[in-house]
Amino acid sequence: MKKLIAIIACVALSSAALMAQQRQELKTKDYTFTTVKEIPITPVKNQASSGTCWCYSAISFIESEIMRMGGPETDLAEMFVVSKAYADKADKYIRLDGKLNFAQGSSCEDVFHVWQDYGIVPQAVMEGLNYGEKLNRHGELCDGMKGYLDAVVKKPNRKLSTAWKRALQGILDAYLGPCPEEFEFEGKKYTPKSYAASLGLKPEDYVSITSFTHHPFYTQFAIEVEDNWRWDLSYNVPLEDMMAIMYNAIDKGYTIAWGSDVSEAGFTRNGLAINPDFSGVEEAGSDQERWVGVSPEEKAKQLAKMREDAPEIVVTQELRQEGYDNKTTTDDHGMHIYGIAKDQDGNKFFMVKNSWGETGKYNGIWYASDSFVRHKTLNIMVHKNAIPKDIRKKMGIN
Repeated sequence: MKKLIAIIACVALSSAALMAQQRQELKTKDYTFTTVKEIPITPVKNQASSGTCWCYSAISFIESEIMRMGGPETDLAEMFVVSKAYADKADKYIRLDGKLNFAQGSSCEDVFHVWQDYGIVPQAVMEGLNYGEKLNRHGELCDGMKGYLDAVVKKPNRKLSTAWKRALQGILDAYLGPCPEEFEFEGKKYTPKSYAASLGLKPEDYVSITSFTHHPFYTQFAIEVEDNWRWDLSYNVPLEDMMAIMYNAIDKGYTIAWGSDVSEAGFTRNGLAINPDFSGVEEAGSDQERWVGVSPEEKAKQLAKMREDAPEIVVTQELRQEGYDNKTTTDDHGMHIYGIAKDQDGNKFFMVKNSWGETGKYNGIWYASDSFVRHKTLNIMVHKNAIPKDIRKKMGIN
């Protein structure tokens, strides 16, 4: 048995190493991008060692929305949202006897719930770094809360005490700092709700949109992923409608909160998200006659070149659904789309603000191809007025 476990462990480690090697070896052609249209964004931030992309992407989206509406450039506190969301999630976790995903992840809709229920504060009022770190590091915080909540779920006193919520809040406050009830900012006094109201954003104006066939189109459903712990609903539209919404949004001056799968080899760590079709390369690699007399080194070079020049996948509705159903398209990462660019061949790319700091070739910005976005988008969030009128009518949105 021990031998079997050791073999399985070795296979797992080898597979992980192979995946890392394949990602490292994936090379792409040189791209030159020309901006078609971009919408103002606030500076790139770094979520660091925290699973809070959902918050960083939605806050960035909201900051751009405030500017679109004529407001000032703002720097809003992600950790205010994270603290409030954790407390809400803990309450639901206990109500469901621990049968809920209590982890660092969530969805961009979570930010709008917090905005509506609790408000928001500026970053200067709540940095959320009360635990001896210069950047986010949430492993201890999240695991500590999870352990405490699992003890509460067991009801060792035969019923829930009146102290468990205060105790959980104490953990949150110790790490992230207390959420202020009142504060002064730029010479004015606010509560979180009054500050949110001063920014002019209306959460009810924003909708989540997806595109899958296991639910009827032009209806709403809760996307079945663990991070959607609030069970928020998304409008389900055909793929071509979803893409039309995205292109129309950018054209009309609206940005997009984007939930996507970034575990693909085509999502590089150097600012590129493409969707190459390697099937032709695999067929060529298995053609014995093609490689007769070619050294292993030369064969590797030629295969790498073929992968570099591989065309992108033509994405269909069926292909999207297959990826969702077989778990090759997963709920990985939230980002912020704010523009359109073209490469040197005229192909369209979405301009994406990430939350990994000013890293990669484009200092924290990614370029995502039309094919990648069609294939690997889980959902988007946009202002309802960013949706073309004919599609909005079919969705039943006024």
